[in-house]
Amino acid sequence: MAAILTSLSRTVTAGFVLAAILFGLYATQQYDNLAFVKFLFRWLHVLSGVMWIGILWYFNFVQIPNMPNIPDEQKPAIGKVIAPAALWWFRWGAMGTLITGLILAMANGYLVDALAVGTTSGALGHTMIGIGMWMGIIMWFNVWFIIWPAQQKALGMVEADDATKAASARTAMLFSRTNTLLSVPMLFAMVSAQNLFSTS
Repeated sequence: MAAILTSLSRTVTAGFVLAAILFGLYATQQYDNLAFVKFLFRWLHVLSGVMWIGILWYFNFVQIPNMPNIPDEQKPAIGKVIAPAALWWFRWGAMGTLITGLILAMANGYLVDALAVGTTSGALGHTMIGIGMWMGIIMWFNVWFIIWPAQQKALGMVEADDATKAASARTAMLFSRTNTLLSVPMLFAMVSAQNLFSTS
């Protein structure tokens, strides 16, 4: 077991193997292919979302509040090693969440109505999922087009003077906090659409 758990890639692979075994239990039954495709994209959507929001919350609940407590000589380890790696997973978690969410909405037949916030059908579930989707799209935009470019300057990944680095760090923090704020109602909208209202 230690041979698996001491390697992240083997640990993740083992997780997917266990999921495949669970799928094998499902596959022994007569099942609807479309239902499985919908489930698969919902599962991938949740996996991506956990990666994205988990790292968002790590930044906001752990890293940013504790940076003032880290001695100056140790801060480069965060800025040069940990933050760039976290930002990679953060960006691609956001992208995966957006793409799988749009595919899932299309597979369930409510993509257009949800993007129209339920106005074409009057379905409250589509209104709620649409609100969640738009919040998620705004958050994704913030990640890719505001937070990531600002962080590249703040962390010295692209050339910038000290004033620009400081301003970029503040911009990244404020938009990261914006995404943290939006994450709470976004998750409420997504979960309520699935559990309190009727969407597939």
